[in-house]
Parts: sequence; structure tokens; C-alpha cells
Amino acid sequence: AQEITNTMRATGEKIVILDGDELRGIFTTKESETQNYTRKERLKLAMRYARLSRIIATPGVTVVVATISLFSEIQKWNRSNLPRYFEVYLKVPIDELRRRDPKGIYSRFDSGDLKNVAGLDLPIDEPKSADLVMEFAPDYSVSALADRVIHNIKIKEKKEEKT
Repeated sequence: AQEITNTMRATGEKIVILDGDELRGIFTTKESETQNYTRKERLKLAMRYARLSRIIATPGVTVVVATISLFSEIQKWNRSNLPRYFEVYLKVPIDELRRRDPKGIYSRFDSGDLKNVAGLDLPIDEPKSADLVMEFAPDYSVSALADRVIHNIKIKEKKEEKT
């Protein structure tokens, strides 16, 4: 998401990135509220992110949101309410997520210190109509993935201009 934002900004695009970790810090008041989210709590936060994105996007700013989009109802709302909506699903196997684990989420889950972890004990709704699905491959570079996303955004925009 950061690479996409940097690349598009370099071409003069008005663009903002919203990161899920930073957003949680804004929309929650205590450290304890940012862990062990239930489905209901995550859905409430996701809707806040979506509505914030709409406010920012309305005057023509591109919004890149870097989150785990768990819920089909949010995906559907986004598609209906966000201008120029483009959904990317980066499909990464759980084994790779466990290998990376920069925040210790999976090890904390395994030890019983954390629950409601997306893809483990908290089911996710895989996007059914993502504009771009990218399967994980260890040899892909971040810049190559970002270029692919930007290329596909431009293709979609050109198609929409014709209709």
C-alpha cells in the first residue's frame, strides 16, 4: 500500500494512505481495546474506516486503505459508496503469515494470549468480486506488485470512461 501511494503521488495524484494499525489507534481509546476484537467490534471499526474513506475521497482524493478486509458487507458497501473503488485481494497463505509474524500475533494466538485472529479462530469473507486477486509468490517484489495494481487501476478507469 505504501509503495502504491508513493508511486501514484510521484505522478501528481492526490492520494492518502490509511493504515489499519494507525486507524485502530485513532478509533480506540486504550491498548486493551485494540486486541481480541470480536467480529462485531471489527465490523464496527471497518464501517468507520469505510465512511472516513468516503469523506476523504469525495473531493477527488484517492484513498488507499491497508487493512484486512474481513467482511462481505463492508466490501459491498465500499463498492456501492466509494468513488473509483478498486479492491485488491492479496492472497497470502497462513503459513507465510505465520513465518513473517512481525507483531507476534500468531505466536500469541498459539500460546493462548490472543483470540479473534483473522483466518484462525475468526473467519474471514474472501472477496467474491475483487478487482484484482494476487496470489502470494515469494519471488514477487513490492514494486512489481504495486506496478501491477496501478496498471489494473488504469485499465479499469479507461473502461469506465468508455461507458
